[in-house]
Order: sequence, then structure tokens, then C-alpha cells
Amino acid sequence: MTDTEVKAPKIEFPVTDYPVKVISDTGVGFKDRIIAILEKHATVDLKTFAERQSTNGKYTTIQLHIVATDQEQLYNINSELRATGFVHMVL
Repeated sequence: MTDTEVKAPKIEFPVTDYPVKVISDTGVGFKDRIIAILEKHATVDLKTFAERQSTNGKYTTIQLHIVATDQEQLYNINSELRATGFVHMVL
């Protein structure tokens, strides 16, 4: 690796205040489904819940903070959310 190449930052687990942002289609029950998936895999701080709709209302962004324990947990959360069919992106 040369000096000009950038390494991805290493996350030191556990992270007690890890933000998860989900961009999905707006629809009935989607918030409850997203929260249920997050709670299945992690401890969720519901006090950090934030929601914002796109200008035309087609998409909604939800952000919550979780306790992240390892990389596999984050991968499983991402995979299950993306498998719903209404989630477009997980950040």
C-alpha cells in the first residue's frame, strides 16, 4: 500500500451510539418493520428516532442509534433490511 491509498477506518467494537440511517419507500407499517429488524439484532435507542420525508413524499429516511457489537451484526442488519424490498439504502 502506498501513502496515497486510503484505508477504511477500523471500527472498535462495541459502539454504544452507532447511527443507522435507512432510506426506504414511504408506506404503511414500514417504520415498525424497520424498528423490529433493528431490535432483532441490536439494542435500539428509540429516543434517537428521527424521520424525514423526501420533497415528493415517495421516500422516507429513518435514523436510529444502536449498540453495535461487531461487523457481522452490522452486515446482518443491512442484509435483512435490504431484503424487505422497500429499503433502498442503509448507511
